[in-house]
Amino acid sequence: MSSSAQIGVTGLAVMGRNLARNFARNGYTVAVHNRTASKTRELVEEFGGEGEFVPAETAKEFVESLERPRRLVVMVKAGEPTDAVIEEFAPLLEPGDMIIDGGNAHFADTRRRERELREQGIHFVGTGISGGEEGALHGPSIMPGGSVESYDSLGPMLEKISAKADDGAPCVTHVGPDGAGHFVKMVHNGIEYADMQLIGEAYQLLRDVAGYSPAEIADIFRTWNRGRLDSYLIEITAEVLSHVDAETGKPFVDVVVDQAEQKGTGRWTVQIALDLGVPVSGIAEAVFARSLSGHAALRDASRDLAGPTATPLSKEEAAAFADKVEQALYASKIVSYTQGFHEIAAGSAEYDWDIDLGEVASIWRGGCIIRAAFLDRIRAAYDARPDLPSLLSDETFAREIAEAQDDWREVLIAATRQGVPAPGFAAALAYYDALRAERLPAALTQGQRDYFGAHTYRRVDKDGSFHTLWGGDRAEVRA
Repeated sequence: MSSSAQIGVTGLAVMGRNLARNFARNGYTVAVHNRTASKTRELVEEFGGEGEFVPAETAKEFVESLERPRRLVVMVKAGEPTDAVIEEFAPLLEPGDMIIDGGNAHFADTRRRERELREQGIHFVGTGISGGEEGALHGPSIMPGGSVESYDSLGPMLEKISAKADDGAPCVTHVGPDGAGHFVKMVHNGIEYADMQLIGEAYQLLRDVAGYSPAEIADIFRTWNRGRLDSYLIEITAEVLSHVDAETGKPFVDVVVDQAEQKGTGRWTVQIALDLGVPVSGIAEAVFARSLSGHAALRDASRDLAGPTATPLSKEEAAAFADKVEQALYASKIVSYTQGFHEIAAGSAEYDWDIDLGEVASIWRGGCIIRAAFLDRIRAAYDARPDLPSLLSDETFAREIAEAQDDWREVLIAATRQGVPAPGFAAALAYYDALRAERLPAALTQGQRDYFGAHTYRRVDKDGSFHTLWGGDRAEVRA
């Protein structure tokens, strides 16, 4: 078999198949392979007219069809299936070749695999890909890690198949070494969880407090999508809310079981944030909200718990409340992105990745699930101040939250009075207030820890660590 394919894709489920088609549509000759050979044949039979495909039934044929340096994209389930594919293909490769993992791998696995394959002279490129099956076909946001050498060879191809922002810039960049790409994709998904939770809370407040129907709320979201909340998730929310179930004639959202599922990346974002000591309370609340929704027995047992009596709003009051919800949603979204970028910065420092936060914002402007108009401004904020400690330190975002805060607080007051859960909005506001507080109760926490565990504490008036000998008539302080 001649070495004619410029890139190869193994694993031809929906994402892998569409990514292979994307490469072919952009003029590349693509080798395709799947453990079940019938999937390979089906792809070529159905989509062979879109470009040049080189089908291979065995791993050996697949590798032999690739030109050097070989670029082998793996699109299989994360975890053991990925390791199995690597173990199958790595012995067939040569120094300088590269394996590109486009799955939702845990970044720690990516770091391990990169280290092990580097010893064999093989480049391992952990690559986050966001945009779902449509993005894979028409242009995703791509977050590759790995060596600079691998990106020199692979980057131009990824830039060609990626989504393009409104200014024409490709939504891909070399994020950093080893696991950096998958780490950034993980945080992207964590922000996605928070974004979806906040949108869900806005919907429930508009329905249960303001009294709007799903179709009316869809119109409100369409209006919001023409302003500063312009984003993919706001756009599709309006579509979902306006959809009517054909079988029952009811709003689609009313016939769906209210138990949200998750694949794990949001959970990883929170777990790693705990390891790094980074507060991502908004993302955590989104993960917990999905978890709580799935505990059907617990929820059923709690239906009769006491709560307030809802007070209906007039038409004018409902319209005014909707405007306040928009303010609360926007402010809470800024906090979610703030927390996510803080985690990326902390991960970059911990693992010496040197991630450019402005570039991350730039490649999220198109293709990915959290693409939003205000990412242009996030990019500009980090470009202007690469050492920006927080998005809330940016003058423009700080001013907008200052303008939104009164409405934000009133929305949460209304939610509490009406008994409507809004954990994402509340967590975002608590984070904001904690950052701006002159003093936090952590001083009391340190006193408690010193009392029961002699853990010591620091003082505001002198350097060093201190311990108080508690008990007796008089506590004694020792340095």
